Amino acid sequence: MSTETHHFQAEVKQVLDIVIHSLYTDRDIFLRELISNASDALEKVNLKQAVEKDLYQAEKELQITLAFDEEAKTLTISDTGIGMTREELKTNLGTIAHSGTKALLDTLKEKGESAGDMIGQFGVGFYSAFMVADKVEIRTHSWDPNAESLKWESDGSGSYSITELPEEADRGTSITLHLKEEYHEYANDFKLKNIVERYSNYVGHPIMVGDERINTVEAIWMKSKSAVTEEEYEKFYQFTAKAYDKPRYTMHFQADAPIALNTLLFVPQDNPEKLGFGQVDAGVALHCRKVLIDAKPESLLPEWLRFLKGVIDSADLPLNISRESLQDSSVIQKLGKVVTKRFVKFLAKQAKDDDAQYLEFYKAFSRYLKEGSCHDFENKETLTDLLRFQSTMTEDGNLTSLQDYIDRSKEEQKEIYYLISTSIDAAKGSLYLEPFKARGLEVILMTDAVDEYVMGNLMEFKDYKFISIDKADIELDEHVLDGEALPEAELTPLLDWLNNSKNEQVQEVKSGTRLVDSPIVALAPDDQMGFQARAMMEAMGQPIEEPKAVIEINPRHDLIKALAECQKADGEKAQRIFAQLTQNALLAAGLVKNPAEVANGMNQLMAEFMK
Repeated sequence: MSTETHHFQAEVKQVLDIVIHSLYTDRDIFLRELISNASDALEKVNLKQAVEKDLYQAEKELQITLAFDEEAKTLTISDTGIGMTREELKTNLGTIAHSGTKALLDTLKEKGESAGDMIGQFGVGFYSAFMVADKVEIRTHSWDPNAESLKWESDGSGSYSITELPEEADRGTSITLHLKEEYHEYANDFKLKNIVERYSNYVGHPIMVGDERINTVEAIWMKSKSAVTEEEYEKFYQFTAKAYDKPRYTMHFQADAPIALNTLLFVPQDNPEKLGFGQVDAGVALHCRKVLIDAKPESLLPEWLRFLKGVIDSADLPLNISRESLQDSSVIQKLGKVVTKRFVKFLAKQAKDDDAQYLEFYKAFSRYLKEGSCHDFENKETLTDLLRFQSTMTEDGNLTSLQDYIDRSKEEQKEIYYLISTSIDAAKGSLYLEPFKARGLEVILMTDAVDEYVMGNLMEFKDYKFISIDKADIELDEHVLDGEALPEAELTPLLDWLNNSKNEQVQEVKSGTRLVDSPIVALAPDDQMGFQARAMMEAMGQPIEEPKAVIEINPRHDLIKALAECQKADGEKAQRIFAQLTQNALLAAGLVKNPAEVANGMNQLMAEFMK
């Protein structure tokens, strides 16, 4: 039995030192690397069988086996793959990525970057074994029947040996790690199973620990949609989402351009954030050729899609040398944009094909779509079109899209009117609806705490401006108004007097054409938040500046006409009446902190005038 010893080149020793001491942030990844190499070796056997007539141990089942010896503190990773010849051992292991080693070192030196940030895949995964082992032995036999059975051995210090074995080895490669004292934990089946399930669960060949196959879940995202059953989708969803229910929606697609990817996404039945569990983490894992790269990639998809579960796999990922992260952010951005746009189109199709099912989804996940409509500028219009609201023209519980609102709007109308309130009942009872109902104008009713923020960001939809109906600067036609208004000669001095009599909560008193049956209303100036939205913000405990109101009077109302007459005859009495009317309007707007005071003022006023 002859043994030959070889020394690593100086530059290769440098790379080996980098791999062992600073390349990988997670030591568990060494097992992922060795399993990935084993899987590649098995795939090469399949290719050889297609072109070679004579294959050493052709009958052998293709699989990967993990074996450990707790007493000897060893871990062995074996495969029945293509194996290696003597020259291949020297080339593949003795020179560590012989084609890229020099380039790697030159780039490190030139850019002063850490190895973990380096560009390219330099084939150094095998050497991650030396992070946890102080000696590595390899036994291998090539697919070629005439090849030798060989043992490769090294302690990673600078040399390796190759020895011809006296007995015939099985086809494939068996790598035995003599674990360092501090890493004996890897000679444990629970630890090994955990790492396999995390990083290598979708490897296409069986990974065995004893008689048990560990990777039992198939990478169904790599299949065509027609080859996957609903039951398989359901089981995979339950595995990847750690769920027990069925997915609400499933989106499965492959693409070749602008980037190769295989994607399988699920929408869960329930929204954990709505159930009070706080903001959830990203739930779509990133894979490269079925190998996990990042279980929770925060920058892959926009934050509003954090409710999704599933897998995105791309063979085009430009990984760094350790394959722990991506080294080209532009590619990950492109990947995320492609998947996001496809999912938004998917939702639009679901809304069109099955409105009832979409509404059930929307009621659970509307917050995410609203968040996306504010921040995802590339998909803003489609996401806004996916929003649904109750309105004054929908029955209780039914929701309408903004496009349907536009389709129902009057021909000359270029606004989408909305009202934010604490509840649907409160919205329906609002004084602000009066002028819009009288004119047959539909109003969107919003009761979600985030709706004011959404409206503030959207501003418009398809050239229709969003207008809060409690704002002062709204012009409405007068054709529905009955009765004669106060003549200008009486109205102008009345307004002058009212503005001189207003309290500190009132910015201005003016006459308007919006009111039909009511004498007075408090409106929000255009430069400040709507009153109903303000009430919701205060209820959430957020500090809000003291508001000012614009008081609009209805010059056609008998009470305003009577006030004008009273002002001429008894200014003090008229001032008390106007003060009470103002308080009533501010109360209706939600701007009075102590409603009992308003009621008491009204009682005192009535008692005095009835004497």
